[in-house]
Amino acid sequence: MRVNLAYGKNGLEIEVPDEAVVITPEHREALDDPAGAVRSAIRAPLAGPCLDELVSPGQSVAISVCDGTRPQPRKVVIPVLLEELSGLVDLDDVVILVATGTHRANTPEELAEMLGPEVLARVRVENHDARDESSLGFFGTCGDGVPVYLNKQWLQADVRITTGFIEPHFFAGFSGGPKLVAPGLAGLETTLVLHDSRRIADPRATWAVIEGNPVHDDVRAIAAATGVDFACDVVLNSDQEIVAVFAGELFAMHAAGCAFARELSMQPVERPFDVVVTTNSGFPLDQNLYQSVKGQSAAAMIVRPGGLIVAACECSDGFPDHGSYKELLTRYASGHELAEAIRTAESTWPDQWELQLQARVQETCRVAMHADGLSDAELAAAHFEPVGDVSAFLADALARLGPGASCCVLPEGPMTIPYLKNT
Repeated sequence: MRVNLAYGKNGLEIEVPDEAVVITPEHREALDDPAGAVRSAIRAPLAGPCLDELVSPGQSVAISVCDGTRPQPRKVVIPVLLEELSGLVDLDDVVILVATGTHRANTPEELAEMLGPEVLARVRVENHDARDESSLGFFGTCGDGVPVYLNKQWLQADVRITTGFIEPHFFAGFSGGPKLVAPGLAGLETTLVLHDSRRIADPRATWAVIEGNPVHDDVRAIAAATGVDFACDVVLNSDQEIVAVFAGELFAMHAAGCAFARELSMQPVERPFDVVVTTNSGFPLDQNLYQSVKGQSAAAMIVRPGGLIVAACECSDGFPDHGSYKELLTRYASGHELAEAIRTAESTWPDQWELQLQARVQETCRVAMHADGLSDAELAAAHFEPVGDVSAFLADALARLGPGASCCVLPEGPMTIPYLKNT
C-alpha cells in the first residue's frame, strides 16, 4: 500500500507492505471558527482571572511565542490576543518575544510568515538570544539547583503572557505552557542545567510524563517562581489546524491541554516491530537534523532491540550550522562513542541533550535517514545510514529479515507516540 509521510511542505509518498501497521494520531476536525474559539477561551479562562482583571492602562506586556521550528498558529492566536489587549493597554507597551531557546534567531522574512505583516506593524517583535548576556536578568536559583537567567524584557514586564501549542515532548513530557518561559526565554547557562545529562538520562524524562519528570519539574518551578499572568495554548491535528483552545492560569490551562493531547497522540501497540518508519511531522519541525531526534525517539518506543528505524526528515536547514550540534556529532566515530563521551563529560555542552537522545537511539538499533537537505556523506558523518529511495530501502531491509518481518509506519512522526501496552 502507499502511505504519505509528513515530509517538508509537500509530503513524501512511499510504498509499504500491505500488512504493515500504520499508526496515526486520533483525528479531530478543525474548529469551524478558530479565531472565535481563541477569543472565547481568552474571555472565559479555565482558571484564574480574565485579562481585563490583570491588565491596566500604562502597564507593559510581554507575550512569549514559539520560534519558527514549531507549527504554532501564531497568525490566528496573536491578532486575537492583541485585539483583546488593545482596549486595555497601549500596544506600544506590548512586546512579542520569540522564545527561541538556544535556536537561531528567526529572520525578518520568517517573522513576517510566522506572525503576519499586520502584527509586525502593530507591535514590537524581538528574538530572544540565550547567548547575549546583556539581554538577560538573573532571578536566583529555582527547582533542583537551576540558576535562572531569563530575558530581561520578560522579567521587567508588568504582565507576562505565554502562547504556544501542546504536544508530547520526548524529554520534557509535553510542550507548551511553562516551556515558553524556560527554556524558551532562558539564558544558555539555565538551559545547560535544565538539560544536563543526569536529567535527560532519567527514565521519567520522557514522552507525556510531567509529574516527577526532572526536566519538567524544574521548568514548572521556574515559571511559578518568576510569574506568568495568563496563558493560551492550542492543540493541533495532523494538518496543523486548531482542534482545541485552552486559556487562563498557566498550570490549570496546561494540565487540561496535556490531558486532551494525550488522548489524541498516545497510541498503544501489542509488541515491538522489526522495522519502524518515522518522520519529523513535516515542516516546520523537520527543517534540520537536530530536530529529527524527536521522530527517531518516537519510533524507538516500539522498535525491537537491534531493529531498524527508517526516518524521513527533509532538513532544508541542514544540520543546522548554528549551535554545537554539528561539530559535536561529527567529532565522534559512532553513536556509541558519542554516548560514552557524554557520560564522562565534566560539564554540559550546548545541544548535548539532543545528541544524548540521538546516541541513545543509535546505541540500541540501526537508524537510516532520508534527507534531501543533506548529502550521503553528511548523513554518514552523523552516524546514519543514508537512504535514497525510501520504498526500495524498506523493501530490501524487510526482504533481508525474511518472512514474517514486522513493519510499522508513523507517518506523522512525533505527533503520534506509540507505546508498548505491557511496559
